Amino acid sequence: MVATTDLLVDGRHFRRDWSTPYDIGRKAAAQNLADVAAMGAVTTSLLVGLAAPADLAAFWAERFADGLRDECDLVGAGVVGGDVVRSDLLVIAVTALGDLEGRSPVTRSGARSGDVVALAGRLGWAAAGLATLSRGFRSPRLVVDAHRRPQPPYQAGPEAAKAGATSMIDVSDGLVADLGHVAAASGVRIDLDSSTFAIPDALSQVASALSVDPLTWIMRGGEDHALVATFGPDAELPSGWQLIGAVLDGTGESAVTVDGLPYAAGGFDHFR
Repeated sequence: MVATTDLLVDGRHFRRDWSTPYDIGRKAAAQNLADVAAMGAVTTSLLVGLAAPADLAAFWAERFADGLRDECDLVGAGVVGGDVVRSDLLVIAVTALGDLEGRSPVTRSGARSGDVVALAGRLGWAAAGLATLSRGFRSPRLVVDAHRRPQPPYQAGPEAAKAGATSMIDVSDGLVADLGHVAAASGVRIDLDSSTFAIPDALSQVASALSVDPLTWIMRGGEDHALVATFGPDAELPSGWQLIGAVLDGTGESAVTVDGLPYAAGGFDHFR
């Protein structure tokens, strides 16, 4: 078994004026289901804690539960318990349990020099949605909805484990930042090839309107919960995985580079 837990705080991880309770339920489940997938496991169950203000409408809690259920249905899991308490601040705590199905867990510490780096899922969409909402806009819906409801590639995690992935992590705080955790745990350097990242038209259009380089959303944006993994040099990548870089010898201040050059990690840091 594997286990993971996440906290979501109103105003920090979600805003009720930006997202419906159903959206928040989907997102709360998704970020935990992605963590389980990133260890090569299949989620079996969630435990949910809800600290709620006394004036929170029952309808809000019901729709939140609907979102949890529908996201869990994507992987065949369910909410099996939890707790509800009164609180001045709305806080959600989710713990997910997963079954490794007899496999060893894929950790952050297994990357080795000579491995390749590959990606499953999309990057930059949630960051573009957040930037759009932060500017007071509610469209285009494609990017705004990407922030409200991530779409992690759940099946890609177990498939990567079966294919011999040497390390894996989900991209919750930014690609460069999260790969920095892999590099540090594995004692290696990682170099990404920017030419491997196609910029979708929707991101290009939003980036142009907001005067932003869309590559920064891909490299530094979080909450898409894509999966990034390393594989041996001779491994055959599973379907849906895209080669994006290489694992190199050594460690240093720039544990993750882009096209051989340091790249400001950015990403989300709770205490920065």
